[in-house]
Amino acid sequence: MVIFNNTTSSSSNFLLTAFPGLELVHVWISIPVCCLYTVAFLGNSMILFIIITERSLHKPMYYFLSMLSAVDLCLTITTLPTVLRVLWFQAQEISIKACLIQMFLVHTFSFLESSVLVAMAFDRFMAICNPLKYAVILTDTMSVVIALTVCIRQVIFSSPCLVALINEPFHGGQELSHPFCYYPDVIKFSYSKTLLGTFWGMFLQLYLNGTDLLFILFSYILILRTVLSTVAPKKQQKALSTCVCHICAVTVFYVPMISLSLAHRLFSSTPRVICSTLANIYLLLPPVLNPIIYSLKTKVIRQAMTRMFQFKSLRGAKVRGLWGRWNGRGISYST
Repeated sequence: MVIFNNTTSSSSNFLLTAFPGLELVHVWISIPVCCLYTVAFLGNSMILFIIITERSLHKPMYYFLSMLSAVDLCLTITTLPTVLRVLWFQAQEISIKACLIQMFLVHTFSFLESSVLVAMAFDRFMAICNPLKYAVILTDTMSVVIALTVCIRQVIFSSPCLVALINEPFHGGQELSHPFCYYPDVIKFSYSKTLLGTFWGMFLQLYLNGTDLLFILFSYILILRTVLSTVAPKKQQKALSTCVCHICAVTVFYVPMISLSLAHRLFSSTPRVICSTLANIYLLLPPVLNPIIYSLKTKVIRQAMTRMFQFKSLRGAKVRGLWGRWNGRGISYST
């Protein structure tokens, strides 16, 4: 079998790889990958559309969920072009500057998702531990302030890394481990390996994701303490059930991220195909599963989806009925 490789190694380019050693079956691998991207795109778009159009969902909890869906959409769109290029056309080349921009976007949206999960944990903490103050503190204005703070925080911490690396000399023509640009994979090909370039990424990972995860864990310790102090078992079950979706979202995001970071930084002998698989799981699993989890476990969203599909089916039936009447009149006129 002939593999069409559209690669011409250049000192100003990097070479992307999808699943090293499995080039012969890239076309077949692309089928489930494309299905996952489609599910991620449609699922998050639907969540966003429902929250925007349904006035009953204009509440802080659903504002943060819409932010999560928007971030997942952006993350999906950021990696989709290079993943499909590699899998479909074996087009591995990417310019170093384009690679750095993609890397900046991937990590910015990844850190942004971590911060949104913190905002959602704060929302659950307020709803369960301070229900009387919930409506007073978490107003629409406060939700906007939290969203802006989260975005500004990412720009402030991520921009210096991009500025430091954009003019950094790199060993061109090197083969990366993933079909997209990932910081630990790219930085090892830097000539100078400056202090900012080498350690800033690790600092961001430990500081941003580390503090976010600690804040989420601390929030759930306080939530558990409050729930366990409640006498009525039904109230305990109801309170915990509101946290199930968020706990699933946190697990789906942090477990692949930590696994990939360990594979790159601590276990240098990890096979490249495993690193590539972990990277694809890390980027695809949250956008695919988050809308599924929230649509299945959140009754309000499930009901809104049902109403939307019922409205579309009724509108389709009316259009078909009107079309049939119009055709009937046309036939009677012609006769």
